[in-house]
Amino acid sequence: MSSPSGINHTIITLEHKSQKYDADLLRNVYCLIQVVLSGPRFNSVADKLKAGVHVEVEGFLSLQQGRNGQNRLVLHAENVELKT
Repeated sequence: MSSPSGINHTIITLEHKSQKYDADLLRNVYCLIQVVLSGPRFNSVADKLKAGVHVEVEGFLSLQQGRNGQNRLVLHAENVELKT
């Protein structure tokens, strides 16, 4: 997918699962979030991404309005590291 200005965007869905203590109780944490990889610097990483690959993503959160008018939270990646 490309932006109107011609910047290439790769969209992936990140699944997070963990356990954290909250008020002395162990909680299961789970979420799915869309991640936007923008520009050519992510081309080599995007080619290696597939279901089940572990990654660490740093970036910023933003509200994005879909074509249906619904707002959703997306993570715009600034750094993506493949984990082995």
